[in-house]
Amino acid sequence: MTQSAQADANRVVIFDTTLRDGEQSPGATMTHDEKLEIAELLDDMGVDIIEAGFPIASEGDFRAVSEIAERSKDAVICGLARAQLPDIDRCWEAVKHAAKPRIHTFIGTSPLHRAIPNLTQDEMADRIEQTVSHARNLCDNVQWSPMDATRTEWDYLCRVVEIAIKAGASTINIPDTVGYTAPRESADLIRRLIETVPGADDVIFATHCHNDLGMATANALAAVEGGARQIECTINGLGERAGNTALEEVVMALKVRGDIMPYTTGVDTKKIMHISRRVSTVSGFPVQFNKAIVGKNAFAHESGIHQDGMLKNAETFEIMRPEDVGLQATNLVMGKHSGRAALRDKLRQMGVELGDNQLKDVFVRFKELADRKKEVYDDDILALVTATSDGDTNRLQLVNLAVTCGTGGPAQAVLEMEIDGKEVSATCEGDGPVDATFKAVRALHPNAARLQLYQVHAVTEGTDAQATVSVRLEEDGMIATGQSADTDTVVASAKAYINALNRLVVRRGKTGKDVKEISYKDVS
Repeated sequence: MTQSAQADANRVVIFDTTLRDGEQSPGATMTHDEKLEIAELLDDMGVDIIEAGFPIASEGDFRAVSEIAERSKDAVICGLARAQLPDIDRCWEAVKHAAKPRIHTFIGTSPLHRAIPNLTQDEMADRIEQTVSHARNLCDNVQWSPMDATRTEWDYLCRVVEIAIKAGASTINIPDTVGYTAPRESADLIRRLIETVPGADDVIFATHCHNDLGMATANALAAVEGGARQIECTINGLGERAGNTALEEVVMALKVRGDIMPYTTGVDTKKIMHISRRVSTVSGFPVQFNKAIVGKNAFAHESGIHQDGMLKNAETFEIMRPEDVGLQATNLVMGKHSGRAALRDKLRQMGVELGDNQLKDVFVRFKELADRKKEVYDDDILALVTATSDGDTNRLQLVNLAVTCGTGGPAQAVLEMEIDGKEVSATCEGDGPVDATFKAVRALHPNAARLQLYQVHAVTEGTDAQATVSVRLEEDGMIATGQSADTDTVVASAKAYINALNRLVVRRGKTGKDVKEISYKDVS
């Protein structure tokens, strides 16, 4: 190998594509500021390479990749480009100001994908040579991917990989684009390519696995066993269809199973839980309870046998410590008498650094929560951080909400909101308190947004647990998500709905569809 990994043959480079492949999940579109925030968190976490976006896809994507490149500290900043010269030029324009830029160009090489542009094997080979050479003339760090590599004919795959290496690619990524491969096949494919293709010893081989059959992480780790030294992954496994290899899973697997997989990464695992929650918030994709590493139940034990074992020795039923991913072993550490300094220290223990203004906002919410809850858990505090970070604008704000419901008749919501600085109110009935509340919001801020998703889960246990509500709205082809946490489920629902509407307001403005003032009416 000619790159930095040569110094340590057992170092695995972590390539995060949350901002590119992850954002391609339907409904997971992030705003400009959210992309900058996630990129900064990834950089601070120690991710080696951040694929910041697809610069030619839109002006917004180009601006986001460009600003991420300019702000980057330690990570390589990568942009994606199709095997077309305009794509590659646009990609270079976006990443060129990074301290460490990379161009990632790709083309589908399987028979199914070759049929789309109607290219023969020879015609595609010529295009690969031309586009990789062009990228290499612009940037000395070029990655090339044969999309759907795992369904490409073996002889042809070897041929095009050799062409890409000779043309100047320094990283060869082998994507399992449709999640079709099994672990043994994944390892064998990488091993055979390294053994067969001339020049393979001079480049880094990477793996990009999708999770259609639930084997993405297993396939990625098997590829490392076969000789791959770069894993492409996303936070929470976010991505097309069933998602990608999850960053938290591969990093913790390498850390926990160092006995049989003696590989290292530069990722600070104590920051995993915080970035997982933040990505969940900005994407609108809640983390499933039983998700490995970052799920709510990952460190929970209900069985009497398990609880007894945990009390005697935590290692009987936990192969990693909660502290390893940014949680604390003790449940009740903070309460209503805790001060701001204690909260800051607690957040730092969980890998969360907040500015003074952010800390002030979180502290106010923390004190309010501590007055309502008997116990304040780590998950409660993380939920406060993500809820406080929600929203792109404050043009719509919840002032007060009162609901009545029961068996005697329809539910009623009395809602007070502040819209562009003016307080307005509405009283509406509905089929349950949430429906009445949403109708009241629409009465004050008329809109054509369609509710695509409404999801509630408890952050912690008990009747006083915080509820985290996720809302996804669609309007004229634009999708926006909102999330909020509160011990009152209806209040959390109202805040999440308003957060999503705020994002739609911003996105309408960016597309020229918004008016100068938000329309509203007082119907109290």
